[in-house]
Amino acid sequence: WDNSGLIVGDMSREVLQIVVSLDLDSEMIEDAKEGTLFVVHHPLIFGQLTQLDFAKYPSNLIEKMILKKQSLVALHTNFDQTHLNRYVFEKVLGFKLESQDPFVCTAKGKWHYKELLSLLKEKLNLPTLKVIGKKETITSIALTTGAGASLMDEVEADCFLTGDIKYHDAMKAMSEDLMMVDIGHYESEKFFAEIILEELKVLPLLAIIANSKNPFYT
Repeated sequence: WDNSGLIVGDMSREVLQIVVSLDLDSEMIEDAKEGTLFVVHHPLIFGQLTQLDFAKYPSNLIEKMILKKQSLVALHTNFDQTHLNRYVFEKVLGFKLESQDPFVCTAKGKWHYKELLSLLKEKLNLPTLKVIGKKETITSIALTTGAGASLMDEVEADCFLTGDIKYHDAMKAMSEDLMMVDIGHYESEKFFAEIILEELKVLPLLAIIANSKNPFYT
C-alpha cells in the first residue's frame, strides 16, 4: 500500500544537489536549483493518480518539478522501520528500547503521568496533549511515529504514543484499558531530515535541510 522509492525523475539522471525534508511544498521547489533531488518522508503520490490537473495537488507540484528537471524520492514506512521510530524513541525521548516489532518500539520502566506528559511536551515542542485512558503510573511505553493508531492491537504496553488518533480509536483504547497519547503526526516525524542528512554525508554531494512546515496552526 505504500509508495516509497522514486516518485518523480529518472534513476539515471545526474543529481547536482540534495534537499531533505519531511514533506515537499511549492516554496521548496521554487527555491531549489534545477537538477535538485528531494528526499522526503511522505510520498507526494500516495493514492491512485488518474489525472494531471495542474491546478490541484499533487499535480501542481509535479509540474513545477518537471519544468526544473528536479527529482523526488520518498523514504516512508521503510525508513520508519529502519531509523525513525527508534531514533525518536531513544534519541529524542530518551527511552531504553526493549523491543521493536517492526513499527512499534517498546520500553519498560516506571513513569508517573505528569512527568511523562512534561517530557513529551518538552522534547516534541507540544503545548498540549490529548490523552485517552489516563493512568497515574505507567510501567511500559510503546511508540509509533506518524499515524499509528491502527497498530494498537499489536501494542503490549500500558501506554501507546502515536499521532492522528481518531475518535473511534480512542473509544476502542479506552474500552481495552490502553492509555494513548496523541503526540502529533508532524511533531513525531519532524526529525526525518536530520537523520537522513547524517546518512547522506558519505556522498560527494551537497545535502541541505529544508524546513518543512506544519500544515496545522496552533
